[in-house]
Amino acid sequence: MFELFIVISAFLFMEFAAWATHKFLMHGPLWFLHEDHHVLTGKPFQKNDSFALIFAIPSASGFIFGSLYQNDILFFSGLGILLYGVAYLFVHDIFIHRRIKMFEKPKNPYLKAVLFEHRKHHSNENKEDGEFFGMLFVSLKSLRAFSAKNG
Repeated sequence: MFELFIVISAFLFMEFAAWATHKFLMHGPLWFLHEDHHVLTGKPFQKNDSFALIFAIPSASGFIFGSLYQNDILFFSGLGILLYGVAYLFVHDIFIHRRIKMFEKPKNPYLKAVLFEHRKHHSNENKEDGEFFGMLFVSLKSLRAFSAKNG
């Protein structure tokens, strides 16, 4: 049960870490890596994809050092970070950006809100004045709006 708590905690922490990284680094000093994600190029890979490798470092480190030092907190934190990366792949790259076309238009209010907020974020192609920097946590305003439309 402790291990599950660590995995879930690391997963949830990653949503905050991804939000902060996106808002303050990707739309700040690392814009040169992120800019091509906001401008449609038609290319299968973007400089922005390098962030997947960057975020893999703490996950791999958790597995490696958790195994070497028999430290469950490090190991299961690495697992939580890895699972967030898998969620990111499916939600961001496949569901939202349709880099692999496998999901239909959503009917679920939460998924509609996720899609809406991300598209709203991308409606601004500039480094500044962005909004909605998260992936999984949506605003109550968006969630209520799409829930009301479904009700």
